[in-house]
Amino acid sequence: VEEQRARWERKRSRTAKELLETEHKYLEQLDLVVTFFVKILKAKGTLKPAVLGTIFGPLESIYSASHVLSLHLERGNLGPGLENFCQNLELYGHYAENLEQANKTLTEQLRKNKSFRRFKKLQETRPQFQGRKLEDLLPLPLQRLHQYKHFVRDLLENTSPDSAEYQKLAKAGKSVSEVSRWVQDIIQKRENSLQLLRVQKLLKGQKTQVLTPGRWYIREGWLLVVPSKGEELKCRKFFLFSDIFIATKPCHPLHPLHSKKLACQAVYPLHQCVVDKVFGHTQSQGGLLSLSFPHKTLLLMSSDQQDINDWYQSLRAAVR
Repeated sequence: VEEQRARWERKRSRTAKELLETEHKYLEQLDLVVTFFVKILKAKGTLKPAVLGTIFGPLESIYSASHVLSLHLERGNLGPGLENFCQNLELYGHYAENLEQANKTLTEQLRKNKSFRRFKKLQETRPQFQGRKLEDLLPLPLQRLHQYKHFVRDLLENTSPDSAEYQKLAKAGKSVSEVSRWVQDIIQKRENSLQLLRVQKLLKGQKTQVLTPGRWYIREGWLLVVPSKGEELKCRKFFLFSDIFIATKPCHPLHPLHSKKLACQAVYPLHQCVVDKVFGHTQSQGGLLSLSFPHKTLLLMSSDQQDINDWYQSLRAAVR
């Protein structure tokens, strides 16, 4: 038991030391943005307060909360310090919600506000920035949140469950996990929106509506369509979403407007689809899938067995 306690204590001390060192580094980086951008821009009035608020969100409050946390960590108050810090964790969720709009507004201001463009360039040439751009520093809080999750978990694993500190760390761990899930959800939704938009732009015309609320992008790729009558195989690009499966073919390479686009050939709703493997169960080369819809059966083939297996799993999961 004594040996176990000593082992826990060593690991715990190591994690606490690493947490403090990385917190100092994180604070230094936040300080660059707060000191050289937020405070000076507020004083100069280069940006309207609403624009400034959109670009930097609750960054100053995040900085203050981290500063207080680092003071607790320096004194060795791990449990109380993290428990107190977790009361400010919502700031990270709001920061994540605002980040997309922050990037848009920043890009817009750099395009049309000459004095801000000059100011940003000048600040970034300061030696403290070491060649980093403002755009590199803005996502830091979300990266740090991910690190907090691992630090708190490691501290909890190496703290005796009987100690008063254990309860405080457990509470902190729960808070960090909840906010991490919230942030992860925001990031996934944003990435999904970008994928839907990308596919919509790839398709010729506006007849096929890809951008639909609640729809999730799953995967895309080229597959061979096996025709019902003895015609030759046709290579088509397919897009799989949570509710539909789209078959497309490339537009003519010499088309003046759509040479790089895809023409939609069919949209298959997945709610009445049945997916089967025709072959591809053994270690043979490639495989064949059968997709049965109420009025149509699609036979899809690939010479790559891993690819056909992945499509099978993705289609089965989407249909379910």
